[in-house]
Amino acid sequence: YPCLRDDLVFFVNGKKITEKNAEPEITLLTYLRRSLGLTGTKLGCAEGGCGACTVMVSKYHPHQNRIIHHAVNACLAPLCSLHHCAVTTVDGIGSVASKLHPVQERIAKAHGSQCGFCTPGIVMSMYALLRNNPRPSMHDIQEAFQGNLCRCTGYRPILEGTSMQGRCETDQQQLRAKKSKTDNTTLQAQKLYDQSEFMPLDPTQEIIFPPELMVKQPQRELRFVGERVLWIQPYSLKELLELKATYPNAKLVVGNTEVGIEMKFKNLLYPVILAPAYIPELNIIQHTQDGKRVIYLKGCFCLSMLFDGLKQILFVSTIHSNFIELEVYTEVFEAVLEQLRWFAGQQIRNVAVCFVSLPEVKNSFIEVNGLENDCHLKTILKSEEILLSIEIPYTRKYFSAFKQSPRKEDDIAIVTCGMNVLFKEKSNIVQSIRISYGGMAPVTVLATATCNRLLNRQWNEELLEQACTSLAEEMSLSPSAPGGMVTYRRTLTISLFYKFFLTVQHKLALDLRMEGVTVEDVRPEYATATELFQLDSPSSVQLYQAVPPGHNNDDVVGHPIMHLSALKHATGEAIYCDDIPCYENELHLALVTSIKAQALIKSIDTSDAMAVPGVVAFISAKDIPGSNLTGPVVYDETVFADDKVTCVGHIVGAIVADTQAHAQRAAKDVKISYEELQPVIVTIQDAIANKSFYQPVRSIERGDVAQGFKDSDHILHGKMHIGGQEQFYLETNCTLAVPRGEDGEMELFVSTQSASKTQALVAKALGVPANRVVCRVKRMGGGFGGKESRSTILSTVVAVAAHTVKRPVRCMLDRDEDMLVTGGRHPFFGHYKVGYMNNGRVMALDVTFYSNAGNSLDLSLSVSRALFHMDNSYNIPNIHGTGYMCKTNLPSNSAFRGFGGPQGMMIAESWMSDVALSCGLPAEEVRRMNMYKEGDFTPFNQRLDQFTIDRCWEECMQLSDFNKRKEAVEQYNRQHRWTKRGLSIIPTKFGISFTAVFLNQAGALVHVYSDGSVLLTHGGTEMGQGLHTKMVQVASKTLGIPCSKIHITETSTNTVPNTSPTAASASSDLNGMAIYNACQTLLQRLQPYKDKNPKGCWEDWVKAAYFDRVNLSANGFYKYVYFSMFSELQPFNYFSYGVAVSEVEIDCLTGSHKNLHTSIVMDVGKSLNPALDIGQVEGGFMQGLGLFTLEELRYSPDGYLYTRGPGMYKIPSFGDIPIELKVSLLRDTPNEKAIFSSKAVGEPPLFLAASVFYAIKDAIIAARAESGLTGPFRLDSPATPERIRNACEDKFTKLCPPADPGTFTPWAVQV
Repeated sequence: YPCLRDDLVFFVNGKKITEKNAEPEITLLTYLRRSLGLTGTKLGCAEGGCGACTVMVSKYHPHQNRIIHHAVNACLAPLCSLHHCAVTTVDGIGSVASKLHPVQERIAKAHGSQCGFCTPGIVMSMYALLRNNPRPSMHDIQEAFQGNLCRCTGYRPILEGTSMQGRCETDQQQLRAKKSKTDNTTLQAQKLYDQSEFMPLDPTQEIIFPPELMVKQPQRELRFVGERVLWIQPYSLKELLELKATYPNAKLVVGNTEVGIEMKFKNLLYPVILAPAYIPELNIIQHTQDGKRVIYLKGCFCLSMLFDGLKQILFVSTIHSNFIELEVYTEVFEAVLEQLRWFAGQQIRNVAVCFVSLPEVKNSFIEVNGLENDCHLKTILKSEEILLSIEIPYTRKYFSAFKQSPRKEDDIAIVTCGMNVLFKEKSNIVQSIRISYGGMAPVTVLATATCNRLLNRQWNEELLEQACTSLAEEMSLSPSAPGGMVTYRRTLTISLFYKFFLTVQHKLALDLRMEGVTVEDVRPEYATATELFQLDSPSSVQLYQAVPPGHNNDDVVGHPIMHLSALKHATGEAIYCDDIPCYENELHLALVTSIKAQALIKSIDTSDAMAVPGVVAFISAKDIPGSNLTGPVVYDETVFADDKVTCVGHIVGAIVADTQAHAQRAAKDVKISYEELQPVIVTIQDAIANKSFYQPVRSIERGDVAQGFKDSDHILHGKMHIGGQEQFYLETNCTLAVPRGEDGEMELFVSTQSASKTQALVAKALGVPANRVVCRVKRMGGGFGGKESRSTILSTVVAVAAHTVKRPVRCMLDRDEDMLVTGGRHPFFGHYKVGYMNNGRVMALDVTFYSNAGNSLDLSLSVSRALFHMDNSYNIPNIHGTGYMCKTNLPSNSAFRGFGGPQGMMIAESWMSDVALSCGLPAEEVRRMNMYKEGDFTPFNQRLDQFTIDRCWEECMQLSDFNKRKEAVEQYNRQHRWTKRGLSIIPTKFGISFTAVFLNQAGALVHVYSDGSVLLTHGGTEMGQGLHTKMVQVASKTLGIPCSKIHITETSTNTVPNTSPTAASASSDLNGMAIYNACQTLLQRLQPYKDKNPKGCWEDWVKAAYFDRVNLSANGFYKYVYFSMFSELQPFNYFSYGVAVSEVEIDCLTGSHKNLHTSIVMDVGKSLNPALDIGQVEGGFMQGLGLFTLEELRYSPDGYLYTRGPGMYKIPSFGDIPIELKVSLLRDTPNEKAIFSSKAVGEPPLFLAASVFYAIKDAIIAARAESGLTGPFRLDSPATPERIRNACEDKFTKLCPPADPGTFTPWAVQV
């Protein structure tokens, strides 16, 4: 390449940056974090799917004569694309030390931040919206957040906090004013925060766009030369064409939303990149009504600007004098707008263009509609050609487009289609018709044969029948087709045509009526099938027991105080593991992992890898100074695979290099040869067939099950599979290991829930005592159990590498790596036999659980908690349960919020639902009849004391107005055929404690300094649940001092030793009591000085004690004292209870569903902090919503994980929250077994999302009844659109029968 390099000039937070050696392969995110030290912007996925990296990019558009502010994904934006742009990051808009921006303040004080890792990105999405629109509507806010994900909060407080930025008012404020009757008393809904404290938004105080960027610049070509890539930015169309002729294989990059993904994840290299974004001729949209009546979209017009342009055209058409005529011609624009509304997130739409690689299609609309699949599609462009423009013609009426995806917001389509029909004058006879589909082949396909068969036919039921039969034949797919879901995709082609048929039938009837011609209109009960999806504004109510007036102001227990780090979360000042500044001689590590599920390692060739610039070493099993054996419970794993790999993703080695990019590039160059072994066991069914189980096989039994079945009126059998779930903490696993250079000392900064286990396993690998290793945890960006044990597989590798090279080594996994190597929630398969009476009373149950444990035991023994919850909340007199842990060739599955409990309870609700269906009785009556009562005993012989589930049930029935709601659902279902509503009420009983006895202990260390300030340390870690906040509240109440005097720095193994993992929902109970114990010791030591000076203050007493040489440091300790797992003693300290009611609406033709309403009543004892507890209830519920309705890990038959990031693995988004959400914390329920009468709240609420699953099942029951189908049926979890649609059997599904199992190799298997 030519030696000429240009300077890259841009601004960051108002400061001018001149980069003389701009590297084309570096993203804006890497530059911000590593070169500028601006760590507020976070890396969440590296593919533009989570929004954690959102920044605002502003630039002046001379041809539009305006400044445009766009939220963009910094993880995708190439640094070289920012020439003459102004970048604003979360670090630049406000800080705790100086002044907060109103967006930052409101999200924090509205409790919209828990772990805080996603918060900077959400702040910047809202900030960019406000820069363009200071008074947004709720619809605007929801649209702005489509590209942002949060795994902690449940989204409600974020929307509520940001909705107050402008005029937008949701119903929260009005609903809070309403009164909810509970227990014959009236409870005023309490505010969780005071809106009057919020600063007003002042647009005049924002960062000014640099004036020098508005000065007209000389038109010339720019070149940026990197290590491997030449970036050329041409200034004219002529120059671009010349460059394309010179470099025919060069890639054109504007937003980098596709090329960036290809280079990072597909290991592709494009040596020359052409960036045409600033060419004036390619940045316009032309609209003409004369002649051809088309819109011309030129080259680099981004999708959000296309969206705005089309909206403007439609707005003009509505006020045009010939509106009726224009409406006829603008249906295609409306359809494009509707598709763009659900295409990607706002950050992607702001930079993505549709003209760089265009699929080979024949309908101009479908070219736009099929954009999201362009990475899979072929192109008709020759290498030296570019696409100059696309024409979107005005079209006559009867045009529709549809997209079906697993999640409505920011998701890749399963099937898309565009359909257009013209009729002969004044008739319903088809003159021409075009039907095209995306997702049914590598290219968009036209249903040519079907279209030909429909010509000259009347638009009626006979045509519909022939069209459906023809489409079933023409739109065939191999049962092994990539992407899977073959039956569903084929059914969708028919279902979507049916929607088109009904839409046209209705419009045609209205049009012909005006012409004096009568044709059949759509039946009223079919009308909802033609309606477009609308995102409704959410509303909410939160109820809790307020602290009575006159309470001591210094006693903050029971008050809804803000998370102590929330403001730092919102400003980006909260420090996470990878935010720690780099050491001067620090190196970066990348993992080398197996691509085979079961194989011997024959050889490892690192020659190509070691030749990559900056590479220092390849680390493998031979470099381990201590033991290669590892594991959290038993040592059945290895730090590095030695001679054998047992899953795809098994860590074989690691590359250490000067930068992360070099390390990752070299890791891909390591060549491993394998000798594959058989059998490869991937699924639970594989394990059962091969008898591949870990020991022991456990069981629980009570009563005489055989006699119970004899005494029953009926017996039924059933099965259910519950899919696994990825924790999807926004901060991936990260470790920084710093060798101290003497006595084998090593300091570790780790994102982990288990500091002591990390310390122990690193010491074991290094061959040193544990006292030489210090593990420090400041905070985590989410954990949910995924960082309890699996974080150690990275920490040990990084520590061994640091020991080997004798330099600090850092590794933060990319999302795809993290999802590949760490495992997740255990998939479960259960089969059951239930005996019951005619009235629905269950007499006997025999249930068997199989969990997919993966390639090591890990914590799967504790996941046997499923057996403890096989009854959920129901008193079954004769019960027997057995649990098997399947040994498979998948990465080891591990802890995840609920730890097996949700799976056990889910299967319980399955057989309870089957019993109700079989008896023909309302499900809520059967559930209520079988519920436990105070003083009953569980199958493991634990007495239920302080049993409040009956109170939760009654309050939830009232809070949701269940009976009235049920009547409305039944009436709706009678009036609608193709949409159905369902309603369900589900209880939960969740046992609190570690089921491994020795873990039920905690320590604390409290220092009181001579100035009266208090430093608090305990064994728990902060991952967003607010543990540190609650512990400060506990210390504050115990010591009688304000929270402002108390500080927690971090969790570390050199202050509190032998800590238990922060898990099992027990951390507040255990650590709170340990802190209380330590504080009581200090109070005893200070008491003499309080007695001597009763009118003194805290500082006086502390100073007097200090001068009197009193020890002002105390450690505390606490343990549960009484139980053992699988013995005669009770396994749980107590139970947490809750009940939820949910209402949903399903689309019977597509399988999509809307969450209309949820009411939750949760017993959390006497809440330590209602704001945090309500946040845990809502966040847990939304995570459960993902588990039971959305999130699906997809594996190949060979054990390869397809779903390695937010592109294919979908967690709930802002649009998935219930439209109406009510949460109530049960009042007057003190719990004598935990600190200050509180209860655990982390895990119990998650299962309440099963109310959504069974509401969906209730709606499916109504749909099946339309086809004459009654009685129990199997519905596996999650209830995805595919499963919902396939369960709603009708005349369309019969046209697409599934292939017989065993006759083909599926693309994906149910593990």
